[in-house]
Amino acid sequence: MPDPEHEPVRETEPVREDPPAPETAVRGPLTRADDGARAGAEARTGDGARPGATAGGPGRLLVAVYAIFALAAGARAGVQIATRFSDAPVAYLLSAFAAAVYVLATVALARGGRTSFRIAVAACATELAGVLAVGTLSIADRAAFPDETVWSVYGRGYGFVPLVLPVVGLLWLRRTARRGGGTPAGGGRPVSGGV
Repeated sequence: MPDPEHEPVRETEPVREDPPAPETAVRGPLTRADDGARAGAEARTGDGARPGATAGGPGRLLVAVYAIFALAAGARAGVQIATRFSDAPVAYLLSAFAAAVYVLATVALARGGRTSFRIAVAACATELAGVLAVGTLSIADRAAFPDETVWSVYGRGYGFVPLVLPVVGLLWLRRTARRGGGTPAGGGRPVSGGV
């Protein structure tokens, strides 16, 4: 029988409990997006729609078309204003305004996020109202538009794309909002209850 006094002492290691995983590991980095929402956190959207969702999939084509129209309308307005502004100042300024709306829509659709979504909706709605108003006026009073704008006769000079584009844009924004499970404004506080 071994002597209990000479038996080696066995030290027991304390049971180590793993600390809970930090919130960043579960939800992603806590970096801020352009609109103050947490970029990695899922807003109350049901399927975790993330900022930039408006530029994904078919949205890329929409952003590309808006970018092309921004460039085309901006270049046309720039040349018209620089070379013959006195011929039709209203028409040329409307073309410049249309180009600015296209730029705004392009950037907002490409960026995504809560604030960008609202800007994109406003830009597409403004564009639709503009093409309908200018298109109707250019048919009703041809003397008011001695030269065509981007939106004249509902965008006839551009194959009526200026009339179709805002409708497609608004439908796409509506679809991305629905796919996200509600308004993409992400109203209310973040899921974690943080700031």
